[in-house]
Amino acid sequence: MSKTEIRHFFIFAFIVVFCVSSVQSFAAETHANSVKVILVGDIMIAHDEETGKLIERGIDPFEPFSRHFQAADLTIGNLECVVANSGKEVRKPYNFRAHPRVIPLLKKHFHALSIANNHSGDFGPEAFAEQCDLFDKANIPYFGGGRDLKAAHTPLIIEKHGVRIALLGYCEVFLRSFAAGENRAGCAWSEDDERVLADIRAARETHKADIVIPYMHWGDEHDPATDRQKKLARKMIDAGATCVVGGHPHVVQETEIYKGKPIIYSVGNFVFNGFETPETNTGWALRMTLDKLGVVEWDTITARLDGRGVPIPDLKALSPVGKRGNDKITMQTPKETEKRMNE
Repeated sequence: MSKTEIRHFFIFAFIVVFCVSSVQSFAAETHANSVKVILVGDIMIAHDEETGKLIERGIDPFEPFSRHFQAADLTIGNLECVVANSGKEVRKPYNFRAHPRVIPLLKKHFHALSIANNHSGDFGPEAFAEQCDLFDKANIPYFGGGRDLKAAHTPLIIEKHGVRIALLGYCEVFLRSFAAGENRAGCAWSEDDERVLADIRAARETHKADIVIPYMHWGDEHDPATDRQKKLARKMIDAGATCVVGGHPHVVQETEIYKGKPIIYSVGNFVFNGFETPETNTGWALRMTLDKLGVVEWDTITARLDGRGVPIPDLKALSPVGKRGNDKITMQTPKETEKRMNE
């Protein structure tokens, strides 16, 4: 081999090594600067309901989804009850209070919980405040509610892999008295659009969030998304929300892309007994990959609730999938999505 050929060989080898290391570095940087999130719907684990009784007997209703939870950097759910021993039952059709024994399971499976819903106030402000105390003691982050109005509207900030995420929670479903007051524990209420939009702008400007996710408790039970939901969702995107996610209707609702950002109007039930139809016993676990610019891609795992209210993953069910740069939402199975992501 001539000197020229040797020189060319070493130059070629250097280029190959440099390219490989650059790709590896880029892959590592991409992973380091993205966050995998799973967000699920209504979690009702009241002590006198079947789901709460399962926990009392030592059964973990979240276990069927544990593999998917463990693959995420951040797991979020809506706690559709109040965890407390205190309080007086509010007069309404259904009241859900969970025994504090559920706290270790919630801490095991969730990094953050929304407490903005129409059951968080079922036993009044005293029980709501006790729940805040219990969660603070157990180091369970929560959002959408607090000991007063300011706390309820303050975003929960979580930083993962260099991405700063703000979580906001709101309820606008019966009863209005569940809303936090200046000196009263309760949840953030969303009937005042301007207050919600101001919270989103503050999450960006004051709290310096890269990502802002409002998790809404809204809409009509068992029905498609209302005009009210659609108008407010788009206003929130315009104000700076990265995406909008909702729950409460006990069924999954439509999804859409607005200005390149996903809106999932309802992810349905997650852990919840007492429903009889296939629609009310079906929910979604929303999976999102986030970076500093927003949602990179998202998909949904269908959850089929069994007779006990326990969610079972249905990996063969078609459900919505989206990706940044594509305004078209497709229907795929989770297995197809995982295969595509791993290619």
